[in-house]
Formats: sequence, C-alpha cells, structure tokens
Amino acid sequence: MKSCYDLNPEDLVIENQGKIAVVASMFNGDVTRELVRCCLNTLKQFGYQKNQVDVYWVPGAWELPQTVRIVAREKNKNDAVIAIGCIIRGETAHFDYVAGEANSGLGEVARSVGFPVIFGVLATDTWEQAWERASESGGNKGEELAKAALHMIKLFRRIQ
Repeated sequence: MKSCYDLNPEDLVIENQGKIAVVASMFNGDVTRELVRCCLNTLKQFGYQKNQVDVYWVPGAWELPQTVRIVAREKNKNDAVIAIGCIIRGETAHFDYVAGEANSGLGEVARSVGFPVIFGVLATDTWEQAWERASESGGNKGEELAKAALHMIKLFRRIQ
C-alpha cells in the first residue's frame, strides 16, 4: 500500500527532539497494540528513546479525546500527541456514535492546541479490514502515524 508518508527519511529527522505522547485505546486491543508497536518502532528508527515517548492506555475510542486534551494541557511537554484506536462496526448504531464522537472530539482538541494531534483511529466494517490496515505486513498505519507526527512537528517548527 502506498502512503502519503513515503518521504525521504532524511526529511523526517528532527533535531532537538522533544517528547511525543501516544494515547491508545485498549478496545480491539490486538489491532491497537499492533498500531502502537509499529508506531513506536518507527519513532525508534528516527532516534526517539523510550524516555521520549509516553504511552497512555484508555478503555476505548470514546475516551481518546478527553485524555488527549489532558495530555495536551501539559504545556511544553510534548511536541505531538498521537491518538490510536480501532472501532469495528457491529449490528447496532453504537459504532456511529463512538466513531463520530472520537472523530469530532479529536478534531476539536487538534484545533485548540498549538502542536500536532495525529488522528489514528481506524473505523472499519470488519476485524479483517482493521488488521489489514494495522499490521506491519499490511497497511502499517502505525508507521504512517509516527511519520505524520514527525512531518507535522517539523512543519509547526518551521511555521512558528
């Protein structure tokens, strides 16, 4: 799968690395753990150490916006926050409520803070679709999320 982050790796190297926070949902944990694993591996490839990345686990995607907002309030602590979740459609309208609120809530937080908030919530019809997007051998969205964060950190630094 092609990604918009198939950039020259040198363009994603950040001098004076700060911290990055990852807020991840435990629901559909096999998928979200893979997203987090691939994300952390990519950040490590770009020089981030364990003490530069904080990972916070929340029960589900519904809790992502409020937790990302709290993490974002820690001024000057993080250069970016990556929100990771997985919502799989079921037989009720619950999917629509949770996916919609996670999306709008994270969007609201992203517009209100002065640094990048990366949206990494998969909303799929089936577990197989979610796994295909998350797995390292598939879409590897975790890698893409890390690269999106690095790209946006560099962009925000250039603008500010």
